[in-house]
Amino acid sequence: MPAPRPISILIAALGGQGGGVLTEWIAGAAAHAGLPAQATSIPGVAQRTGATTYYLEVYPEPIPAGGPEPVFSLYPTPGDVDVVMASELLEAGRTLETDYVSPERTTMIASTHRLFAIGEKSALGDGIFPRERVEEALGALSKRLIAFDGLAAARAVGSEVNAVMLGALCATEILPLEASAFEAAIREGGVAVERNLAGFKAGMEIVASGGEATAAPAPARSWEQIKAERAHALGLRMGDFLALVRQAEEEFPASLHRTLGEALARLIDYQDARYARGYLARVRAVLAADPDLRMTEIFARRLAVWMTYEDAIRVADLKTRRGRFERIRRDHGATNGQVVHVTDYLKPDLDEIYGILPAVVAAPIARLCERWWPERRPSLGQHVKTTAVSGFLRVWLLGRLRVMRPWSLRAQREFALIDRWQQGVLDSAALDLELAREVADIATVVRGYGDVRRRLARAFERFLDEILAPSVARGRETGQGYERARRIVRETKRQLLADEKGLEQALQEARA
Repeated sequence: MPAPRPISILIAALGGQGGGVLTEWIAGAAAHAGLPAQATSIPGVAQRTGATTYYLEVYPEPIPAGGPEPVFSLYPTPGDVDVVMASELLEAGRTLETDYVSPERTTMIASTHRLFAIGEKSALGDGIFPRERVEEALGALSKRLIAFDGLAAARAVGSEVNAVMLGALCATEILPLEASAFEAAIREGGVAVERNLAGFKAGMEIVASGGEATAAPAPARSWEQIKAERAHALGLRMGDFLALVRQAEEEFPASLHRTLGEALARLIDYQDARYARGYLARVRAVLAADPDLRMTEIFARRLAVWMTYEDAIRVADLKTRRGRFERIRRDHGATNGQVVHVTDYLKPDLDEIYGILPAVVAAPIARLCERWWPERRPSLGQHVKTTAVSGFLRVWLLGRLRVMRPWSLRAQREFALIDRWQQGVLDSAALDLELAREVADIATVVRGYGDVRRRLARAFERFLDEILAPSVARGRETGQGYERARRIVRETKRQLLADEKGLEQALQEARA
């Protein structure tokens, strides 16, 4: 064709990330330069259940008076896209999967930060998609790769990712547009103009400075640096934390210091120093039976997570922290005294409500409720405006009930199961250390909240009774070692992490 072809741009974004605004900016910049352009969009879903895509074509020359109008496509064609802009790493991967990126033609501009998909967050095991696979494919399948952490760049200047991506597009010079045209489009938008201009300039500087490869990971920080940060975050409880860390560093081997320190910070923040001392006592008991420390490391990690189980008190505490409201204001760009209203949608079930009461009071209530509703308990839905005085006080006071937690019915039940698990680890260690490590690690299946947590806890009890005990007994009787028991424990963990209802399959295989 004698006429130049339009320049095609595909924007892959998350719902609510400003992909539509980015599209309007590019189309507006083209209009300022007198270039014809057309934009279409396919809205997705904000919670990562569907892709949100925007497509533009920009004609690279002004149309002379009376000249023919260019014909634009309404939708991208695989292998026929000049620029792909992805606001998050997995969104870049989606465009690879659908074949829009071409190694002969496509410039990929991608932010390397991650906002996890629903499937990644809801997986019982490690459901995170390996970023290395996406990064490797981006380098192999695109003609030019410009990859950087757009979220970090945006936060550094108080802007948003879409403004940074616009600056990166301008700096590539793929579109025959001056920076002034993009800046004019941002000003015409009239929303957070100065912040968006700052993000636009940051994106241009990243590309100009050679940010055309995935940024190298930041060097690992030392435990001393992290310890100071954790102590500062604990505020008034800093002294308790530093004293317990000092005790742990004097008593335990150096290879455990960071794990124990992180656990102590988590436990003091969750409850108090006394609670954290109880944690150290349990780790101490396991260390005495572990000559190579590997079992103790696993046990310490799993125990710290288990002892900080999510209950209604914890949820209320986290929802009323100053840092949360500051983050919400920052994420929504609230400045100059703008008022932000926050409404929390809470839906605790009966088990979560009576679970925070003292066991002596809650036990009869629990027996009654569990008889009437053996599987799923009724829930009490509430909409609480936590930026209002009354709503904030309701939730804040619930968070202060942590003093009741050690005597609550929920704590009684959690620690009864923790005791059984710890004893299983110690009993296994007396027979076979590798088996004990597997038993320590399987505690990772006790996770989640509400019904999911209860089902997994029941499955874990059955594992102790119906799988671990018979497997160990068989190994002891036959005198053939514990390889079979280790294999059964590993397979049970795999089944439960793949599907919370996978215990029956694991039981059948163990019996076989």
